[in-house]
Parts: sequence; C-alpha cells; structure tokens
Amino acid sequence: GSLACALAWSTATLIAGRAVMGLAIGIAAFTAPLYLSEIAGEKVRGAMISTYQLMITVGIFLAFLSDTLFSYSGNWRWMFGIVAVPAALFLVGVLFLPYSPRWLMMKGRRQEALDVLRTLRSNPQDASREVRDIGLQLQQKQRGFEMLRHNRNFRRSVALGILLQIMQQLAGINVVMYYAPRIFALAGFSGTAQLWCTAIVGLVNMLATFVAVGLVDRWGRKPILYTGFIVMTLGMGTLGLVIGHGVASQTTQILAVFMLLVYITGFAMSAGPLIWVLCSEVQPLKGRDLGIAFSTLTNWLSNMAVGATFLSLLHALGGGMTFGLFAAFNALFIVLTWLFVPETKGMTLEAIEQRLMAGVPLRDLGRARHHTP
Repeated sequence: GSLACALAWSTATLIAGRAVMGLAIGIAAFTAPLYLSEIAGEKVRGAMISTYQLMITVGIFLAFLSDTLFSYSGNWRWMFGIVAVPAALFLVGVLFLPYSPRWLMMKGRRQEALDVLRTLRSNPQDASREVRDIGLQLQQKQRGFEMLRHNRNFRRSVALGILLQIMQQLAGINVVMYYAPRIFALAGFSGTAQLWCTAIVGLVNMLATFVAVGLVDRWGRKPILYTGFIVMTLGMGTLGLVIGHGVASQTTQILAVFMLLVYITGFAMSAGPLIWVLCSEVQPLKGRDLGIAFSTLTNWLSNMAVGATFLSLLHALGGGMTFGLFAAFNALFIVLTWLFVPETKGMTLEAIEQRLMAGVPLRDLGRARHHTP
C-alpha cells in the first residue's frame, strides 16, 4: 500500500493504495491487542497492551516529524513511501513470534501451548495452571455469533467494548491528530510553525503514554481513566474558551498551545492505551475474536465520523463551541466510566470471564477479590 501510494500515477491509484494501507492498519489494530492480551500474564497485561499504544504514539511522532521535514521540499511521495521501511521490519519480526497459547489450545495443541507458556512465564507451575484454566474454558461449546444470538452476558461485553471505543474517539483525539495544523492556525500560527507545533503534539503524545505504561498495573484502569477524562475536559474546555474569545496576543497563543498539550497528555496517559487494554480483557475466550472485531470496527467508524464532521462543526459552530462540545463529551465520559467500566487490575482473563458469565454487573467484574471473615 505504501509503495502504491508513493508510485501513484493518478488520483485513483493513490486512493487505492491508501485503501490497502487502511485495511492493513485495521487488521493490525485488531490482532495486536488481542494477541498481547493472550500471551501476557495478568500482572503485566495492562503494561504490555499500553506499550502497544506507546509504540503507536512513537510512530505518530515519527510520521509528523518526517512529514514536516519532507514538507520543505514538497516531496509527498516520500511521505508515503517511507512507511514501507517499518512495515518490512514488522513483517520480519512477526515471523519470530510464538503462537498464542489460547489459540493453540483451541486447536487441540496442548503441549505446544504449554511449551509457549513455559517460555513466557517465570514459574513453570504458573504455565501449567494457565493451561489447565484455558482447558476448562474451552469445554464450553459456545462460539462468536452463536453467543451473540443466545448469550446475554456476551452481548453485555460486546456492548461495553463498543461503548469504550466510542468514548475514545468522541474524546476528540483524532480531531487533534488530523487537523492539528488547522487548530494551530486558529491559535494564530502559520507556515512551517504549524507543522513543527504538530510534531510537538506527537512528541507529547508519545511521552505521556509512558505514564500509562508505568501506572496501569499499579493504580488500576479506572483511576487512570478518571484522571485522563478530567484532564481532557479541562484542556478542551479551556482551549475552547481561549479560541472563542479570540487569540489576540502572544500570551493567548501560548495558552492555547499549552492547553492543547494538556489535553494530549490526558488522552495519552489514559483513554489512548487503556481502552484497548479493557476491550481485550472483557471479552470471553470463545467470543474474543468477534468481540474485539466489533470494538475495533466501532473505533474506525467513530474515527471516520469524527474526522468527517469536524470541519463542518468548525464552520457551523466556530472554534470555541466546537472544542467546548468535545469538552462536554469528556465530562460525560467521567460518568460513563463510573457507571459501566470495571476495574480489571490483577485479574486473570479467566476470572473476568467467569464473573461476566455469572451475570455480575459490568462495573463490578473486577471485584472478585474480597476479604471473607
């Protein structure tokens, strides 16, 4: 896809190559967190999947940086073509990955699953226990679409995955990522200054994700989400007020950029990585592929909807009201997190599934460990 875009001889060729790249990104966005959730132990699972999101932010930053540098010569073909280099490296890397032990067990390859887990776990007894737990899960005969039709509890987990992805996208991150130069123009910047400010956005996005990686398995999922949505509400809300009243001085310019970076920090430390963590954790094994497929599809559809409507909103409502709307969304998501999102820190995927299938409310799925006198 990258090479097709770089060598494009017509608009149609460019669009076709871009469609291929989009398909590839969709596949990767679905399989990577799914795979990581199935090979990681419960004590590091959050950090593992957050690291996946961290690597995405590294890629976004490098993309912003390379695009800024290529912009001086106007060489758009290299902007697309350079993507082929990491893609080729990832292809080689995938060849050395072990199969998911859960997938191996579903295929009846128990010994291979045990061998993989022994290489991934420090304690051989943990590997044996995990194989046993997975085996007990696989005795259930339900599968994806059948579960969707007949199992209310599975529909609850799918609905939660869909809600989480809508929350992530309506938080407004891709408005910032797609239209950062336009936002910086509203803040009074012009020319290459817009592109360098955009690169700074990518850098802050990357650095703030380290916070999630370090804290997700210590603080837990919900405290970090609460913090992130509060920070995003303040960042977007203040940005809306500044732009709404007009950027008339250098001080207000700096304030607008600072609040945008505050917003980026809030997203990168919370909803960015943790939504993927939760979506991979709450789906039961037999329906995990389908559940994550639904949530990933929702992510990209919501992404498309937000990206396609932002400029129209900007034209109809103005910058202040538009950013105020996204601030209101983030305030709403604080409430939705309290109502529906479970705390899954330190729980095995098997324990989460057992409580889900027992009909435990979504927000209480993680409250399995309590003191019994």
